Amino acid sequence: MMTYEETVDYLFNATPLFQNVGSGAYKEGLQNTLLLDEHLNHPHTKFRTIHVAGTNGKGSCSHTLAAILQSTGLKVGLFTSPHLVDFRERIRVNGKMVSEKFVVDFVENHKPFFEPLYPSFFELTTAMAFAYFAEQEVDVAVVEVGLGGRLDCTNIIAPEICVITNISFDHTAFLGNTLEQIAKEKAGIIKANTPVVIGETLPQTRPIFEQTAKSLKAPIYFAENEKEIVSYDFNNGKIQYNTKNYNQLTSSLSGLYQIKNTNTILCTITHLREIGFLIPADAVETGFSKVCELTGFMGRWQTLQTSPCVICDTGHNLAGIQNVVMQLKDVKKALHIVFGMVNDKDISGVLSLMPKDATYYFCQASVKRALPHKEIKMLSSQYGLSGASYPTVKEAYHAALASAKDTDCIFVGGSSFVVADLLTYLTKRKS
Repeated sequence: MMTYEETVDYLFNATPLFQNVGSGAYKEGLQNTLLLDEHLNHPHTKFRTIHVAGTNGKGSCSHTLAAILQSTGLKVGLFTSPHLVDFRERIRVNGKMVSEKFVVDFVENHKPFFEPLYPSFFELTTAMAFAYFAEQEVDVAVVEVGLGGRLDCTNIIAPEICVITNISFDHTAFLGNTLEQIAKEKAGIIKANTPVVIGETLPQTRPIFEQTAKSLKAPIYFAENEKEIVSYDFNNGKIQYNTKNYNQLTSSLSGLYQIKNTNTILCTITHLREIGFLIPADAVETGFSKVCELTGFMGRWQTLQTSPCVICDTGHNLAGIQNVVMQLKDVKKALHIVFGMVNDKDISGVLSLMPKDATYYFCQASVKRALPHKEIKMLSSQYGLSGASYPTVKEAYHAALASAKDTDCIFVGGSSFVVADLLTYLTKRKS
């Protein structure tokens, strides 16, 4: 039998892994998912689900919803992607990662069935998550869409409620080149007679959500209309919210972009209550204040140290980077930016947004899709960004630490995989 490390290595190498090969790992259609689901005796039917899609914010919304539901006393599954340090981060019950033994046994027991199918990494991981949640007898699972919605392999579930956080440009090769096309793919998670909460809309996307919901007789709620947040303030690196229905809340997620996510989450809680979920106000307060502690959430405007301050964020597409840059403008310190990207993003669009008054440490994440560090340095110079380049995140990070004064700020980002490399390195250094 394989060890856990060998099993994860097998998963990464024997199945097409999106973070390595990009489009080659994307399998359109649900055929493999349905065959795996039938083989496993339809585990997703054994528990209630909440389905979360969107271009940005779906990770924050999924983790916070899970934390709130945990705080009511429910046993809660959480399926998210990608992982940052350990594969098992993707599959959690009440914040605790799936056991190494379950991962090993699942692959060992079902390999004869799935190998002839040649499933993608995500198809297999989704099947594993649903099987684990069924075995653990969770009350409800918060399920984050992997890519898009309509053809995503999580889309076999019949959720209690659907959430679509927002729409912007990302993965256009698979989801379409217009916001309308992307919205149609995301709207594919809307189910008949099932409430759907839409976090943010644009003039191009709102009609698509309205038409899809109407055709399926799905009650639709727009969080930006319900305006749950009355006001907010920053206090000691945390955001304090005054809300319409949930008193005062303090969130441990401090990114500026969390304000819109919070409005979406509160709107979702309101409509979960309407369909029978017992969610008292104190569970909402606890979920917000302890989301990282309860779910193991990492990488969202996360402060890693204070002198010099080191912050990382996984924002990686145009809209995500816009949010990061807005927040960097509020950092009243000399900026050092450890920065890398993968090759299928809007690189020019992102580079044009980045602050020009920072010192850059261009780097290359340890995935095959990572943009070579020398190439990103060359491209960045065309946008007035200057600095040295390094073959690894670790080397770039140490160069930034060596250059920064205690009163400066180091930001690490540009890609989830840059943040993942940093957190992996820091975790190994501690152990």
